[in-house]
Amino acid sequence: MRLSCTVNGTPQQVDDVWEGESLLYVLRERMGLPGSKNACEQGECGSCTVYLDGLPVCACLVAAGQAQGREVGTVEGLTPAGAAPGELHPVQQAFLEAGAVQCGFCTPGLLVATDDLVHRSLAEGRKPADAEIREALAGNLCRCTGYEKILDAVRLAADRMAADPTAEAAR
Repeated sequence: MRLSCTVNGTPQQVDDVWEGESLLYVLRERMGLPGSKNACEQGECGSCTVYLDGLPVCACLVAAGQAQGREVGTVEGLTPAGAAPGELHPVQQAFLEAGAVQCGFCTPGLLVATDDLVHRSLAEGRKPADAEIREALAGNLCRCTGYEKILDAVRLAADRMAADPTAEAAR
């Protein structure tokens, strides 16, 4: 099967996709986008979280064919509007500054989940509350931290993105 979709704003086409291949496999192995991690392959850890038509999903649970004609956003696509090459998105910068990045395996999924949460909250004219942050990140497992620095990073990202409405991700 041929898969045609848009990934991070760029049209992509992949030939000879087996019907049982996951979107995660196609992104990592066929499109060369290794940011989303392959950990549990059961949708339990969140390391493979990507956007599918603007909604976060576990790419390991999505059959590649389900992405046909759709928009996919990966952690590689988290860039501020009008950013210079190498410039970090406010969520990425907040994770670095708060010390929320340890081994990095969970980080891509946490970044996408945080970006989604902050955008949804700010669209409603508010910053996310701590309970909401914990709930939004509950599907993302980190084996290295006690989560406090991750929560600090989410709060910092929300503060910065609320102060700068131009800090949008390519979703």
